[in-house]
Order: sequence, then C-alpha cells, then structure tokens
Amino acid sequence: MKIRWNRLRLVATAALLLGLSMAWPALRAQTAAAARSEPATPAQLTVSGDVEKPLSLSLDALRHLPRVTVNVKNEHAAKKEAYEGTPLAELIKQAGVPQGTRLRGKAMATYVVAEGSDGYKVIFSLAELDADFADAGVIVADTVDGKPLDEKLGPLRLVAPHDKRPARWVRMLRSIEVVNVAK
Repeated sequence: MKIRWNRLRLVATAALLLGLSMAWPALRAQTAAAARSEPATPAQLTVSGDVEKPLSLSLDALRHLPRVTVNVKNEHAAKKEAYEGTPLAELIKQAGVPQGTRLRGKAMATYVVAEGSDGYKVIFSLAELDADFADAGVIVADTVDGKPLDEKLGPLRLVAPHDKRPARWVRMLRSIEVVNVAK
C-alpha cells in the first residue's frame, strides 16, 4: 500500500512539473506583455515625520525647485561625475523643518533618515545639513553628467559630495523622514 501511494505521489508531481514546464513560455510572454503595456509608476519622493508640512514630490516637481550641480570623483569608475539636483536642505526647509537661527534647543536633537526603494537607509543630523553649521552640500540628484539616472541608481539618488566615502549615498531614493528625539 505504501509503495502504491509513493508511486501515485510521484506520478502526480511529474504531471504537475510537466504542465508547468509546458505553460512556462506562455506565462513568461504574458508577464512581459503586461509589463510593457502598464505605464511605470511615476517616481515620488516623500518628506515626512516631524515636519510642519509633509511633502510628496514628483520628478517634475523636483525639477522646478532650486537646483545645484556637484562635481564628485566616482571611486568605483575612477572618473569625475557631475550630479545635478535639489539641495536636501531646500526640501526639508519646504517641509517646515527648523533651519538657520531657528535650529537651536530641542531642534538640535533632530536627524534625517534617507531611504531607498531597496530598503537601504542612512542618517544625517539636522545640523550637518544646515548651511549655518556645515557645508554638507547634500543633494537629491536626478541627473549625472547631464543625463537622467539609470534604473540601477535612480530615478533619484542622494549624493553627499563631501563625505570621504560614498556610503551615505542612497540610490533609488524614495523617502526622507525627519525625526526629533527630544520632543
């Protein structure tokens, strides 16, 4: 009886695998066709957390904000690159985060978390992003060398040009969260 049951399971498994292998090319073709026909969701960058005004910005909206260009050395490719985008300080300013003379007291215990769509997160203190304290020059870039960022890096990338290593550069940037720990 046990041998018959094992043979039945083996035959059923073989039939299932055969059916899947025959259907696989058609499933792949349908998936590829669906991917081509569906428009890609437009990129959005959110600025949230301990802010007066949460933001959700499209690529187009970001391109209409003040822009800067930073020149950096790409340590992986051993070449210079020019990233263009919006200063991170401008985005958090638009969200109503204290800056300049307003950045004091409990606001000094605030940090900014930048997260990519792959889950990678980095932290900056609010003071290091403020021009009255430091010249971090951190930007949310949408172009490199005059061209849109490719899928591997973009459509948005956080670039910290004055860091000695690009470990806090966030590819596929999707959110900025402001956190005050002294509330």
